Amino acid sequence: MEEKARAAAASPEEDAKRRCDSLIDQLQHIPRTKLSPSSKTTLCRLINSELTFLHRISAAAASDLNSPPLSLNIGHLEAVVHVLRQPSVTGVSRVCKPIEFSKSSSVYVDVVCSLNGNPVWFIVSGRNPRCISWNGGSSEKDKGLRKKIQLVVDAARHSPVTLRPSSVVLFFSNGLGDDVYQKLRCEFKALDVKLEPLSYHELELEEEWTDVVLGRLFPDACAVRIQIGEDGIVRAKDISENRIGGPVSCNKCCEHSGFDPGLSLSSLVTGMKCWCCSLDDEVELQVGLMNQSWRDVEAKLVNFDTTAMVAIASGISNGRTEKLLATPERQLRDRFKGNYDFVITQVDSENQNPIHRELSGLISGKRGIICESVRLEFQELIAMCGGPNEKLRAEFFLKFLKVVPDCPSTRLMSLPTTRKLALKNKVVFGTGDYWCAQTVTANMAFVRAVLQTGMSLSIVEHRPRALIGD
Repeated sequence: MEEKARAAAASPEEDAKRRCDSLIDQLQHIPRTKLSPSSKTTLCRLINSELTFLHRISAAAASDLNSPPLSLNIGHLEAVVHVLRQPSVTGVSRVCKPIEFSKSSSVYVDVVCSLNGNPVWFIVSGRNPRCISWNGGSSEKDKGLRKKIQLVVDAARHSPVTLRPSSVVLFFSNGLGDDVYQKLRCEFKALDVKLEPLSYHELELEEEWTDVVLGRLFPDACAVRIQIGEDGIVRAKDISENRIGGPVSCNKCCEHSGFDPGLSLSSLVTGMKCWCCSLDDEVELQVGLMNQSWRDVEAKLVNFDTTAMVAIASGISNGRTEKLLATPERQLRDRFKGNYDFVITQVDSENQNPIHRELSGLISGKRGIICESVRLEFQELIAMCGGPNEKLRAEFFLKFLKVVPDCPSTRLMSLPTTRKLALKNKVVFGTGDYWCAQTVTANMAFVRAVLQTGMSLSIVEHRPRALIGD
């Protein structure tokens, strides 16, 4: 009650400062795997510009009827951060910047990202719905919503393949008048998009929970999407043919596998959604992918790269850390040669944050896939470097996945092949992108190189783990 009273008594500029501080706090809690550093820097700069402006206004000037408005951008920035916090929004590569197509042509986009695994552009409006007109007003500055949308849609359709979105999503944080909404549906074939009504009283962090972050909830918000091209890059194909032989994962599979993988790995795989439980589940997946109905496609599939496969099978991730630390240092240095420090760092990391537990929350309820290139590379690594138990864990985990052909998305393959954008990585990540699946990886050098091109990429980062011959 006292906090509410203080908030009510606060001056307009103090309230605006509080909102800016809240935005900065919220930004710090957005995982770095979702929001690129350059995007976070851009948002922080915009918010700090608002704060600088607000600090220049004295209480006397704020009460002056002739003084300028406090800020025109806080509401817009709050809406942008609300979009960024959506669980379905991943791989944010650009925020609040124009996309330039030539020296004389550009279009302003609030968020370039992946939504449910599909590349999209977000255009955000924090205006009062009564001030949003379809065809514009008498003022030369008021061009109307229709013309603005047409410019963005045309730019999206003619943008380079690497930046071209499957859809443009319009987010009206304060709602939209029914007449304008109906025109959007009629003229642009706009479809509703469901965003989560986030609670700002509880914010999930990587390790714990906090209840100190405040923000707006936007109860009247309206979000629609306008399709640009093919929705995502998923094709109608039966991936059930392209899997490793034998039954694939259900909770009972662990009991009949003939191998005890240990509690940690068992917990990881039993949390994943299996491929063999029911035909209905398989049909539901295929129908969802074929129709691209914008149900939670991303929640259905997760793509593993080689680093993830190695980390899951590694003895470090499967309870061998104490044994390693109990081994004399000289023996370990003779065993791992120049990789000794690298291995010990991973052992310390595992003891602090067990990787199976970390991944469990990220891939729970999802079906796992790997592409053919990953399968071949992983099996070669296991054969050369894996110990007996690591080989058994590798074989065990592969039974829970489906192998799909190398089928990288057009947009990933359109990137130039360079040292940082190696062809084999484009194939692996591109196959995940093709299936609208997040790729689990420790290869952040490749991810950063992709984001620097402006392309969104949906990934789950994990800490690296090495094979130790266990």
